[in-house]
Amino acid sequence: MSGNSLTGFDQAPNAFPWRSLQILDLSNNQLQGALPIPPPSIFYYYISNNMLTGDISQMICELSSLSYLDVSYNNLSGFLPLCLGDLRNLFILNLQYNNFHGNIPQIFMEGCKLGMIQLSQNHFEGPLPRSLANCTTLEFLDIGNNHIIDFSPSWLGILPELRVLILQSNGIHGFIGKPDTIQRFPKLQVIDVLNNDISGPIPQGEQFLTFLNNSFYGNVELCGSPLSKKCTNSKDPPTPPSNFEANQASEFSFEFGWKERDIKVEKNYISNPVFNRGFLRNQDQLEVLLLSQNNIHGQIPKWISNLSTDTLSILGLSENSLTGFDQTPNAFPWRSLEILYLANNKLQGALPIPAPSIVCYSVSNNMLTGDISEMICELSSLSFLDFSYNNLSGFLPHCLGDLRNLSFLNLQYNNFHGSIPQIFMEGCILEMIKLSQNHFEGPLPSGKLPSEYFQIWKSMQSIDVGHLMYMQANGQMQMYPSSGWSMPSYADSMILTNKGIKTEYSRIQDFFVAIDLSGNKFEGEIPKILGNLKALHMLNLSNNILTGFISSSLSALTNLKSLDLSQNMLVGEIPPQLVELTFLAFLNVSHNNLTGPIPQGKQFLTFQNSSFDGNVELCGSPLFKRCANSKDPPTPPSDFEANQDSEFPFEFGWKVVAMGYGFGFIVGVFVGQIIIKRKSGWFIKFFAIGHPAGRVKWRRRQK
Repeated sequence: MSGNSLTGFDQAPNAFPWRSLQILDLSNNQLQGALPIPPPSIFYYYISNNMLTGDISQMICELSSLSYLDVSYNNLSGFLPLCLGDLRNLFILNLQYNNFHGNIPQIFMEGCKLGMIQLSQNHFEGPLPRSLANCTTLEFLDIGNNHIIDFSPSWLGILPELRVLILQSNGIHGFIGKPDTIQRFPKLQVIDVLNNDISGPIPQGEQFLTFLNNSFYGNVELCGSPLSKKCTNSKDPPTPPSNFEANQASEFSFEFGWKERDIKVEKNYISNPVFNRGFLRNQDQLEVLLLSQNNIHGQIPKWISNLSTDTLSILGLSENSLTGFDQTPNAFPWRSLEILYLANNKLQGALPIPAPSIVCYSVSNNMLTGDISEMICELSSLSFLDFSYNNLSGFLPHCLGDLRNLSFLNLQYNNFHGSIPQIFMEGCILEMIKLSQNHFEGPLPSGKLPSEYFQIWKSMQSIDVGHLMYMQANGQMQMYPSSGWSMPSYADSMILTNKGIKTEYSRIQDFFVAIDLSGNKFEGEIPKILGNLKALHMLNLSNNILTGFISSSLSALTNLKSLDLSQNMLVGEIPPQLVELTFLAFLNVSHNNLTGPIPQGKQFLTFQNSSFDGNVELCGSPLFKRCANSKDPPTPPSDFEANQDSEFPFEFGWKVVAMGYGFGFIVGVFVGQIIIKRKSGWFIKFFAIGHPAGRVKWRRRQK
């Protein structure tokens, strides 16, 4: 049914009903709403070049036979489901020209059969997933025009079949490889790394001599043929000790900064003998040291406290098995340290305190105990603070209110108790506060929900998306000139209960404005001042002791997509004005003491019984209980579409960028069968970097 003008379905299906369907081509139509899910029998699913919105449902992961998936050129958004890694038969994955965001997850598992991956023209960020190294049959990789920030693409050279590599317009820095690298990228025929921050010499392997200049433009520090810029320093990048080299057959790499100021050894099997070798001990001019995601275990040795004490600005030791310090410091010694990541270890004992220069401090997911020392209040530059998922206890220091630059505070999943003190002073710039899963008690300082705080949360009152900077990294965290490293957004994850589901967000997302005060003991009425927070996308006040009526002022939250007031003691009727919340995709007012008729029309026609359970005196659709002495609920207008709720342009309101690049990827049923069986003599003949009309002819290599 491709190439028509279809706009949707009379009745939007949760999944297509044809149990034996193997090939489905709905591309090049005008389909709107959510992405339909075909039955598990499907092999080929093409629905590119439409107007689909929303995220990819996890139901897609049940399509165990899926080989070709093309949802390119739509307006899909959200995060990629982690369960995509369960699609073990997937050969082509095309998600380009959408609005997906967040990190590209580690979904490329051992035994990966992917031959083509196209993720360009989205909003992906963070590093390239090292699990890509498992895709030993991968021939085509396009991740161009995203926000990828990674150190070096050289490790991709271990992919034995890679022929096309497109990484243009990202934030990739470091080296392509050593100048004499020949063994890497053995079959590479097309490369495009323009508009990055790659530096050093271009490798002079035979395959690199065939590439054009425009493959490398926009990398100021890149030199060597085919560029006209000569390398002034012919010296190779520093070579690590031989037993420090990463195994080329694995997914891991070891890279040094050109000026030997930055060391990044992440996602390796670096262990204690390597960690403690003299090579690292003797570094006295380091500015960046990232040793995250390794096998370093035990206590952090004393010598590391003497490492580059005057110059080190970024230190990452997260995701190891570190348990503590040989000598527990009262405060870390690095006088210029701005970013410190110790998350996801097994650190025990008291909370260490960094130097006053610190801007970002994460020590979440450890086993720290004791209270928060008042020394933390001396960190006047602190913007990001994450102590979540520890065993910290005691009262919160009153002096936390002195941290006037703090924009992110995460203390959830600890054992703090007592009342929440008056720490949110006038001029507070906090953008995210997570205090859930503790033992806080009593009212907030106002006695009820914090109306006075809602009044000063100016970012939430703005609906000018073009200027809304809420939940973005602020200017002081974006660039560290001394190291050349950038940090465009917070790198730590958080979990919000959104639409009734605990959802992990790998980064604090641009334009996603949320309040989650669930699971506490807040009391009193819902403040009317909440209606002023017009940029709010998600409001979760569930599992508290709130009383009184649901304020009709909530109807002013015109951008609201998720409202959860369940498990409280609210009374009265549901305000009929809430029907005007046309973006509202999730509502839960269950288990209160609400009465009267449920409002009818618009989004309220899409909510299920479970949204209203536990309110004995509620009546009207979708409940079976009819309202006494009342007419039937009004019939919606004839032009109301059953699938209207899926037509919202974003799940959380991220900015749509409609891309118009004409790269049509249409595979016919019978032609597709022939292509799979042929040799890969293939497609470079019709592919030209820099020419939008270039075509790629794709054939799967005969095994």
